[in-house]
Amino acid sequence: ENTNILAAIMAKQYGVKTTIARVTNLGNLIPENRDRYEKLGVDVLISPQQLAAEEVRLLVKRAYFTDSFDFERGKISIVGMALDSRSPIIGQTIGEVTERSTEFKFRIIALLRGEHTIIPSDDLTLQRGDHLYLSTQQSNLDLARQFVGKGLNPVKKIMIVGSGSLAFVTAKYLEEDYEVTMIVADEERGKEIVQGVSKTLVIHADPSDIEALKEENLAGMDAFIALTPNAETNIITSLTAQQAGVYKTIALVEDSNYIHISQNIGIDTLINMKLLAANNIFRFVRKGKVKAIAGLHGVDAEIIEFEIAKSNRLLKYPIKDLHLPKTSIIAGIVRGETSLVPEPETYIEFGDKIIVLALPDAIRKVEEIFR
Repeated sequence: ENTNILAAIMAKQYGVKTTIARVTNLGNLIPENRDRYEKLGVDVLISPQQLAAEEVRLLVKRAYFTDSFDFERGKISIVGMALDSRSPIIGQTIGEVTERSTEFKFRIIALLRGEHTIIPSDDLTLQRGDHLYLSTQQSNLDLARQFVGKGLNPVKKIMIVGSGSLAFVTAKYLEEDYEVTMIVADEERGKEIVQGVSKTLVIHADPSDIEALKEENLAGMDAFIALTPNAETNIITSLTAQQAGVYKTIALVEDSNYIHISQNIGIDTLINMKLLAANNIFRFVRKGKVKAIAGLHGVDAEIIEFEIAKSNRLLKYPIKDLHLPKTSIIAGIVRGETSLVPEPETYIEFGDKIIVLALPDAIRKVEEIFR
């Protein structure tokens, strides 16, 4: 951390335009400390632990979704849902599903089928096991849940396994709103955590010991969050929690080789701190005025939010005539205090924030269009 900060300060002195430093001490993210580092030459401080803990908190709040991203403070939300046998839209085409929706506007922007990412067309038929991603206004998320056939199970009791900084920060984030039990392998580390939390119950036990988890009322939990450094432990314990009837499971999986495997065997939601940090950094190196970038676990695509900061040819034509690559799609538009899910005839206006999902082969062309 100190090396990162010092290197950023030195880089600024040598004339680098934007400096970014990764930090682990969350005290550095307090506004007054941020201001101090900015004056020294560190433009942006990034904490992967904080980013991951914030994502976990949002995913627990919206437990019926496997992925959840808000743009422009929730004016447009992108969520993911796995289609199971209870979903009423299985066997229908994207076009039929879109026509059925009369209560709210949404757009299906991507489909993960096995390991393949698909930008959907109207004639694509939905299948059991598909992972569906759609964009809509935040106020419509409950309608989206009902439309896809997901039940609503409020989360009250949460078990977290792990003792690292991510597990600690996550417990701190959740303990004010939920009944949190934390399983810690190291007794001394457990004593440290007890001093830093206010309501979390900290238990000394082996997180990989399934019987120990069951003894600590695993079956009585509404959510299970596995945040140990070991991906195998996180995957196995999450599957065990699902089999025990836990409604929501979240597993930290840093090894990209495990991501598709985890999804295919039924892990509900994955967290990857490297991906979260990288997406936070990418927005500074992408072309165009980029406001935010997000990535969907297992989906070979980026979600990029561009701001239309100057008048150009984009304002002259409807979306259908912008010649966007076929492997990209506009998920939503934020216009001032309002937002909309675009139609082919929609025009872009100066000042709009455009949220685009693009596969790797389309990113360069999309950047050029919105540059």
